[in-house]
Amino acid sequence: MYKISTQLYLEIADKLMAAIGSKEFFSGSVRLTIGDTECTLICTLIVEHESIPTEGHCFCAISSLIPVWWEFHTIVDGEELLNDFSFKEFVETIF
Repeated sequence: MYKISTQLYLEIADKLMAAIGSKEFFSGSVRLTIGDTECTLICTLIVEHESIPTEGHCFCAISSLIPVWWEFHTIVDGEELLNDFSFKEFVETIF
């Protein structure tokens, strides 16, 4: 089984947040390659934003991700391995 580290959760989160942007709904995938390991998060999410006013601008930070459906794949040297990805742990790590 492939162990998902906190660092991997954070790296996938960076890619996911960039893909979501200011959308309120996301359906798609993000991919990360680390050495010989390819990780892919495929998900459909409801995205909640929190408005944060700053000097004449309104920044809408993502405050919550509500999964409708998700799956996480890890492929090492061309072979898919089971992994211990937890969406709950993923969200707790990034918020």
